[in-house]
Amino acid sequence: MPDDGAGADAVGTAPDIGTEAYPPPRPQLALAQVRNRFWLLTGLRWLPVGLLLPVMTLLPLQRGLTVAQLGAALATQGIVVLLLELPTGGLADALGRRPVVLASAGFAIVALGLVAVARTPLAFAVAFGVMGVFRALDSGPLNAWFVDAVHASPTPDDGDAESRSATVARGLSGAGVVSGVGIASGALAAGGLVAWAPTGSSRALDLVVYVAIVATVGQLVAAALLVREDRPRERGALGRSVRGTPRAIRDGVLLLRRSRVLTALVAVELFWGFGMVAFETLMPVRAAELVGGPDAAAALLGPVTAAGWGVAALGAALVAPLLRLGSIRNVSLVLRLVQGATVVGMGLVGGVVGLVAAYLLTYAVHEASGVLYETLLHEQVGNENRATVLSLASMVGQPSSSLGLVVLGAVATGASTGAAIVVGGVVLALAAPLFRVREKQREPLPQA
Repeated sequence: MPDDGAGADAVGTAPDIGTEAYPPPRPQLALAQVRNRFWLLTGLRWLPVGLLLPVMTLLPLQRGLTVAQLGAALATQGIVVLLLELPTGGLADALGRRPVVLASAGFAIVALGLVAVARTPLAFAVAFGVMGVFRALDSGPLNAWFVDAVHASPTPDDGDAESRSATVARGLSGAGVVSGVGIASGALAAGGLVAWAPTGSSRALDLVVYVAIVATVGQLVAAALLVREDRPRERGALGRSVRGTPRAIRDGVLLLRRSRVLTALVAVELFWGFGMVAFETLMPVRAAELVGGPDAAAALLGPVTAAGWGVAALGAALVAPLLRLGSIRNVSLVLRLVQGATVVGMGLVGGVVGLVAAYLLTYAVHEASGVLYETLLHEQVGNENRATVLSLASMVGQPSSSLGLVVLGAVATGASTGAAIVVGGVVLALAAPLFRVREKQREPLPQA
């Protein structure tokens, strides 16, 4: 990947607001250095997720929870995320990216510690609730930190919005690659830990959780060392930032009222959140139907999940070549239609080989589409509202995902799992036209 602005200005400078003291001068970071740090921290962020993916559902069941109890406990996480998405996004815009990045990692460590010791439905509900706080805090600040750096630094064509968008897209594309590699590596490592399990098979899943805690501590330390953000240091800054959070939220919401484009982009999450249920939640159910039971499906899904995130990383790497074929909006529209078609294919195939192939194609398109979608969101907002809008988009996806679980679950029960997956794919593809929404053209003033 080419050097995107080596020798550029620092990540940010303190605004002239008359504070008593500023941080001491520090060596400026080139944009390429910020980008590399962003990629490293992204990989460290998603490695624990990969570790937990194969075991997070199985561990509560192993400890005696029923499927219904597990579902209720997981619902706590969704409720907390829904309630805190906007406040935490506003906090990142008001207080700064770095404190929120560090706080999110801290809450992740606490949540995993609670999971490690949980034995009852209530204990797991508390653990997943704390994990919801982590997820809400984690929604956007690291990416916003990187995009802030892009907009604060000169590009080869300084002032060219297309050039800056391309720089953001390349950075987010690289982050998509490393996140996919991180998740795939974690999933494979989890399988290896379970197979090795020196503590015995009954404690194998516990071991994976403990390793994930260690990995998250490593992420926290790395973020503390690598995320640099120059902001005024003054007494009462935290209190003023907290009090300023409602205003940041209000400003972010007002942006939706003022911008048809931003409203359309946030609305994409309504369809995306609903459709993702088809390939994230129903795919394992469909696999169990095709291979003869959940045990055989679990053995299959470990390497398939790792492979899925591996091809997701490949898809993210192809963003730059795709942008040479068309604009971000046109490519986003096509990718959303293609992803809808691959999900429909998952529901129509009659064998496990076809299901796995369609699943891998779905994830190859999923990560690339996500990179472009976030790039378009960043185009519509400034630094002061960036994290708030990212959280707003994420928040919109929460109720639509819950609705998808209810509706597609009913379709799967009343008709078939394959039919439910097809419905999910169709709904996902319905978001495509939203990428073509433009702002209204103002009528020219009459000539005197």
